[in-house]
Amino acid sequence: MSHNLEDLPGSRRHRLRPSARALTLSAVSVIVVLILSAILWVIFAGSADHLQTTFNPKSDNAIKIHDVYTLVWILAGIVMAAVLALTLAFSLVFRERPGGKAASHIHGNPKLEVIWTLIPVIIGILIAIPSFQVILDTTGDAPDGAIEIVATGHQWWFEFEYPDEGLVTANELHIPVGRPVNIELRSVDVIHSFWVPQLSGKVDMVPGHNNRLWFTPNTPGEYYGQCAEFCGTSHANMRFRVVVDSEADYAAWVAAQTSDAQVAEGELAQAGEGIATTICAACHTIRGTGAAGVIGPDLTHVGSRGLIASGIVDNDAEGLAEWLTNPPEVKPGSKMPNLNLSGDQIEQLVAYLQGLQ
Repeated sequence: MSHNLEDLPGSRRHRLRPSARALTLSAVSVIVVLILSAILWVIFAGSADHLQTTFNPKSDNAIKIHDVYTLVWILAGIVMAAVLALTLAFSLVFRERPGGKAASHIHGNPKLEVIWTLIPVIIGILIAIPSFQVILDTTGDAPDGAIEIVATGHQWWFEFEYPDEGLVTANELHIPVGRPVNIELRSVDVIHSFWVPQLSGKVDMVPGHNNRLWFTPNTPGEYYGQCAEFCGTSHANMRFRVVVDSEADYAAWVAAQTSDAQVAEGELAQAGEGIATTICAACHTIRGTGAAGVIGPDLTHVGSRGLIASGIVDNDAEGLAEWLTNPPEVKPGSKMPNLNLSGDQIEQLVAYLQGLQ
């Protein structure tokens, strides 16, 4: 009895026969991709209220960047849908049928080859033109009248200086709504990265090479920033907050911040002032007192900030006490050592620091 070689198990024709399996796999692949896409869309859409979302821009430049990403998502979705549709269509049209002839081989089609070469070129151009335009818009000079700010990255905290106003603060940046802000980015140790997802893109802070960025906030509120370049042990704890104020609130904040520290009231606070101007003075400045250290953040108005320890601890009595008890335990690698303060000393310092409004 003779056998056709192509019908033998293991032959090429035998391997091609189960087209139903290929069709099923194609259909399942399409369904899985669509389900995953829907899940991702729900996740991203739900992240619009997240503290560090990029899906809810609140400045002019952040909106431009978001629009480019939206365009890329749309074009990528069209490509994905087209590829999956063609894959499914080819699985149906060119499947091998029982009793039918095997599909003929196609060695080339110049028209198709030109088309599928031009399509990605066109898509690339559609992405490149707005991308370059946004890069030019966001990296050019800031508009006239922009507020000048110098942001300096330290291990592991941010310092903010307002040269025109003559004030320095830490880990909390206040800016007025509707006015452009021009920020010069510096670092005194390693490479850091300044990133406020809702207000601006990431820009590195490089030692010996000052970068800058600018944007105009359009909505009052609090926006959370983060160092986006690994910089050591507490990189993940190097955070800060941007407060976008109304013009009136911003003017009031500047007036308060440019004044010296207020005289402490009460026995606890007065005792805490004595500790702060001796033990703390080696590293911190408290204007109006003898404390003039420059290693750590300026504490002149630390009580007015919402967070301490570079944005990881609430600035209340409990949070301050926890921080002063053992800073390296709260923030690994902290340059502030454990001062081995007694419970009474911590209580006194908390009373004093909270009064520095």
